[in-house]
Amino acid sequence: MYSKEEAAQIKKEFWTSYGRYMAPVLSAEGITQNWINYSTGIKHVFFRTQFERKYAYAGIHIMHPDASLRSLLFLQFTRLKNILDEALQEEWVWEEQAIDGFGKPYSRIYIELKNVSLYRKDDWPAVISFLKSRIIALDTFWNEVKDSFDAFR
Repeated sequence: MYSKEEAAQIKKEFWTSYGRYMAPVLSAEGITQNWINYSTGIKHVFFRTQFERKYAYAGIHIMHPDASLRSLLFLQFTRLKNILDEALQEEWVWEEQAIDGFGKPYSRIYIELKNVSLYRKDDWPAVISFLKSRIIALDTFWNEVKDSFDAFR
């Protein structure tokens, strides 16, 4: 078991490594992109990547506090599912009603890589590859469809 400080240091080390690895990768528009804190430009819509003790995760989070608007955003993604599936080349989990760690409702579309650990550095290359391919696929998808979300800006 790691102390809080050791765990924070390991987490920082991973995300710094991932950030350096992704830094030269340009977005679908050919511009520099902050891959760790990807901005969709739509309030309450986020592309998330996580790496924890038992899994890695990539997903789309719809965090709108208004349930009806959150539902409309989720519906818009479902209308674009074929385009998303084509970009991702795999099936993701679609969860319209989820609860985050703070008890707030949100919607998400995600995939997990199980049986990997932030605390096993031997897992890092596989996780970096997992996260890289998915965030790039999300960027490709978003570049194609973001205009269809203009009503939510």
